Amino acid sequence: MKLLALGDIVGLRTVDYLERELWPLRRRLGIDCVIANGENASEIHGLSGEEAHRLLDAGVDLLTTGNHVWGRRDLIPLLEEESRVLRPANYPPAAPGSGWSIISAGSWRMLAINIMGNVFMDNLADPFETVEKILSRTEGSYDFALLDIHAEATAEKLALARAFDGRIAVIFGTHTHVQTADEGILPRGSGYITDLGMCGPTDGILGTDADAVITRFRTHMPHRFQPAEGPLVLCGAIFTLNQQLQVSAVERINLPESGKISPK
Repeated sequence: MKLLALGDIVGLRTVDYLERELWPLRRRLGIDCVIANGENASEIHGLSGEEAHRLLDAGVDLLTTGNHVWGRRDLIPLLEEESRVLRPANYPPAAPGSGWSIISAGSWRMLAINIMGNVFMDNLADPFETVEKILSRTEGSYDFALLDIHAEATAEKLALARAFDGRIAVIFGTHTHVQTADEGILPRGSGYITDLGMCGPTDGILGTDADAVITRFRTHMPHRFQPAEGPLVLCGAIFTLNQQLQVSAVERINLPESGKISPK
């Protein structure tokens, strides 16, 4: 089975592109399931209910989010109703929606968990303890598990990955919009990459208009961010699982708008 994990989706132009290209890409690469982080899809400022529906229709099987999950209020009803859209599991229990879900991935049952780090991020519940509780609660009800670690610090991501190595088959990081080059299989068998990177425009800073970001750094004053211009890129990783649901390969991908896939 092949699972494609896509990094943070930035902007409506990227949503448009995925609507045109994701299903053909799935067929071309033999992808059985697609997971994507969608928290910047609505022009950087969160994920709207409309864009969430568009991405699910475009071929994304499950959407994860992160610290921008509350950027669009119209996502809240969807978080309550749609098991394929997650918010980080370590928000307080009173927060709308859920941080985990069990969905079909090919012919298997996949437990998907969305967690947020605490280092340089909001001070939420302990991500290690939160994941432990979810695994205990769902034991026996899924065939394999996946974890999206939405976090700033690479050490925290790798610490979480090593803590759950062998218990969660597919582990990847999101949030920084910069793809890392450490894809591989951890000592106890989990497939891992520290950050999937970004799906968005390349002529900017992390998908955002460069002038706006530079102005914010220079002045420390509020400045509205907008998506950058330029060609789009889809960054992520393909995790291949064998019949025993063990990860046999992790392939980092960088797909330019030209359409020719470029494994790294």
